Amino acid sequence: MNTKLNRRKFLKSSALFGGAIATSAMTFGNTETADLKKNAANSKHSAIMAGRRTLGSGKAAMEVSALGLGCMGMSSGHGPARDKKAMCRLIAEAVDLGIDFFDTAEIYGPHTNEELVGEALAPYRGKVKIGSKFGLYYPGGKQLEDARPGRIREAIDASLKRLKTDHIDIYYQHRIDNKIPIEEVAGTMRELAEEGKILHWGMSEPNAETIRRAHKEFPVTAVEDQYALTFRLHEKETFPVLEELGIGLVAYSPLDRGYLGGEMDGKTRFDPQTDMRANFPRLSPEAMEKNRVFIDFLDEIGREKRASCAQVALAWILHQKPWIVPIPETTKRAHLLENIRSSSLVFSQEEISEIEGRLSQMTPVGERYKPGSDMARSVYNLI
Repeated sequence: MNTKLNRRKFLKSSALFGGAIATSAMTFGNTETADLKKNAANSKHSAIMAGRRTLGSGKAAMEVSALGLGCMGMSSGHGPARDKKAMCRLIAEAVDLGIDFFDTAEIYGPHTNEELVGEALAPYRGKVKIGSKFGLYYPGGKQLEDARPGRIREAIDASLKRLKTDHIDIYYQHRIDNKIPIEEVAGTMRELAEEGKILHWGMSEPNAETIRRAHKEFPVTAVEDQYALTFRLHEKETFPVLEELGIGLVAYSPLDRGYLGGEMDGKTRFDPQTDMRANFPRLSPEAMEKNRVFIDFLDEIGREKRASCAQVALAWILHQKPWIVPIPETTKRAHLLENIRSSSLVFSQEEISEIEGRLSQMTPVGERYKPGSDMARSVYNLI
């Protein structure tokens, strides 16, 4: 392939899908798209979120934009903290462009990400939904899960203060605490809901049995799990339970820690002092080089669809289940616009089948977390 439609080159060279929504289906082999507008990446109104989705069901249902915005990397985890004013402007622009679902956690920073999100969304509070998390800590650098009722109450009150709000729209248990029965956690969530401090609740990285037990005690709105075209482990065990119980999936790292944007390769390096990705086997130089086969495949589709690798990867997720909401992170306006436009990219069922056929012949190299690490241990015996 002579031309890679990765993020950087795509944003410099291509306009995508038109200002509002290009709703017509586009098929492989057709390089013409409807109503392409030039300089779309530089126009404030060139991308508008297409569609809405419902997480949960019944009284636990919550409607949000088809994509949310993961905010962690603005403050920690993916390099040094970015300029707070710039990130507030980016979040405000996301709201203007139709995103109304924002993800944070007390551990991000720690605390500074909630402060950022709270400040940025204060003018829009009635229009947006905020998800935050509790129960994951790193005292002395050692990972600790803590879901004791008293600790949860301390966490929610502190988060509400940092977020400048009187309620959190969806409050997740960040990692399962095996020392505390999930029924006890769910009971505390029910109490917080009755007190008006939270509207909905969920869990991150639970197993199927835990989901069932929690949901029976107090209906769960969403599970937040890692899910990407190159990380599909949850499809086998978790997805059937979510579908059966009417629970949504909030997909974090839908671009597999940014790799599926197409800009990383074997020469990419991460600062181990500020970027957690330096410790992930999937993002080692060797693994990234071998996994370029996925980037080549996304590029192949993207050239036919006039879309970037990231857009194809996000659109693929949106076509999997109507109850999945990806929350890609970004700290850049160009990537924000790019991600939003993925909500307008349409695949036919025939195209999805063709993609699945190709993916079935490809196996990603590298675990997501280092085997034996605290991170691996806490993702419910998946690894």
